[in-house]
Amino acid sequence: MMNKCVPHLEKVKGNIVNVSSVTGPRAFPNVLAYCVSKAGVDQLTRCSALELAPKGIRVNAVNPGVVVTNLHKRSGMDEEEYENFLEHSKNTHPIGRAGKPEEVAELIYFLASEKAAWITGATYEIDGGRAQTCAR
Repeated sequence: MMNKCVPHLEKVKGNIVNVSSVTGPRAFPNVLAYCVSKAGVDQLTRCSALELAPKGIRVNAVNPGVVVTNLHKRSGMDEEEYENFLEHSKNTHPIGRAGKPEEVAELIYFLASEKAAWITGATYEIDGGRAQTCAR
């Protein structure tokens, strides 16, 4: 999809912000395929940034921790499991809570803006400190 967008992005001097996960740069048990796919998004971001920079296209990514969305419910958690998961997140995220979609959106907005005009190939952890901890 990124390749299909390149001609348009080159014309309008656009940029790309990928959404990855805290599991991209870190290993977590019992989510192997998810970790590998997000590590792939991180590497896609870095390699694409180098390839697209000469065209004036920046490429960055955000790596959220647990954010209150429907993602986990859609993966099979029922309401009680999800509430327990969010409660557990208070202990796994040093800030003491799961993130809000708006918090991640603000970082994406910044990276897509001209204020980030000299940033490319970066992956930004937005995870309440989760990436700084040991998996538990």
